[in-house]
Amino acid sequence: MTKRAAIIYLSSIFALLALVAGWYIASFLNRETDPVSFDSSRAYADVQTQVDFGPRIPGTDGHAKIRAWMQAELESAGWAVEVHETERMGHPVYNLIAKRSDAEPQIILGAHYDTRMIADHDPQPTNLNKPVPGANDGASGVAVLLELARALPEDSVPVWLVFFDTEDNGRIEGWDWILGSRAFAEEIPVRPEAVVIVDMIGDSDLNIHLEQNSDVAIRTEIWAIAAQLGYGDKFINEEKYSMLDDHTPFLEAGIPAVDIIDFDYPYWHTTQDTPDKVSAESLGVVGNTLLTWIVGKTPK
Repeated sequence: MTKRAAIIYLSSIFALLALVAGWYIASFLNRETDPVSFDSSRAYADVQTQVDFGPRIPGTDGHAKIRAWMQAELESAGWAVEVHETERMGHPVYNLIAKRSDAEPQIILGAHYDTRMIADHDPQPTNLNKPVPGANDGASGVAVLLELARALPEDSVPVWLVFFDTEDNGRIEGWDWILGSRAFAEEIPVRPEAVVIVDMIGDSDLNIHLEQNSDVAIRTEIWAIAAQLGYGDKFINEEKYSMLDDHTPFLEAGIPAVDIIDFDYPYWHTTQDTPDKVSAESLGVVGNTLLTWIVGKTPK
């Protein structure tokens, strides 16, 4: 090979390497990052874990275990946890508040973690005084909030995740409904732009209708996101139920609030509210909808 041919050959090699390097760098810089996603399988595992604790009735071992477990899961995901400890009707109340900063919350996402002490809607008379396992009624909402704690980007708008105690034992002597959320709304001096409650959202046959009392503007936003994600058959754009739930005290305080709930659940307050009635897919539908809604509020 002549000296001139060698120079031409080496120049061609260097040009080719430069072209390949340029393509690689450009493809790397232009590559879209993986979108934030909600892990529905992990959320379902969290439902099973909660049920494995046993009944989460206030004052029981299962109730203490789930509080410690939730706090550990939240802290491992980078959230600071405060316990709002108070009392209602002679019963201790422990609301868990998870936050990432000292900023006032723009959004509060809430779910109750306690379970009902009696299965008074069970079709079997022998089960009426047994505790409710609470796979959907309690555990599903908690599971969605825990997975959102792991999935929400750190630059999201300020969000608090609140796990309400003593929600589910109304119509029992010495108790009432929504004690934890009512105590929170009365005692914690914050006024978020939106409160969103998730309750009974793991039903394998998911049908979430518009709740009649919920703030219209917020529920319209969330239902529109669900439709965009292809969940229009799960988030049904029709009103059906008027609920007394953990959103109620916030509405009474003049704070916009929404209840996301599937009340068409045949195992409500029965001993059959078990993990086999819950699906990861349903948890993912709700989780992805809320994740997309919150991320969409983050300034670009």
